[in-house]
Amino acid sequence: MVSIEIFKKLALSYDEAQELPHFEKTSFRVHKKIFATLDIEKKRACLKFTEIEQSVFGAFDKSIIYPVPGAWGKKGFTYVELKTVRKDMLKDALNVSYCNVAPKKLSEKYKQH
Repeated sequence: MVSIEIFKKLALSYDEAQELPHFEKTSFRVHKKIFATLDIEKKRACLKFTEIEQSVFGAFDKSIIYPVPGAWGKKGFTYVELKTVRKDMLKDALNVSYCNVAPKKLSEKYKQH
């Protein structure tokens, strides 16, 4: 389990990450691009992956990391259940999502080679 506070701390640990409102959720952005949203009530995050990344993370446990239903899910948007995800898995997932939207000069620091 990952608390809301820990999720926020992890998301804001990236260079130039900002926390801003996004409709009824909280978004985490870099250069105005969203790399994560947080639904505090449902204790669920939404991250942006490629289709392949979504498949890889989902293979771990489809009840913890799974595509958003409908067209958004087909575009790589993926739910992460904070009530059940391990912190190390969340850190890896956040890292991938951040690198997918951050400018190259920022993401290079976090890319795993």
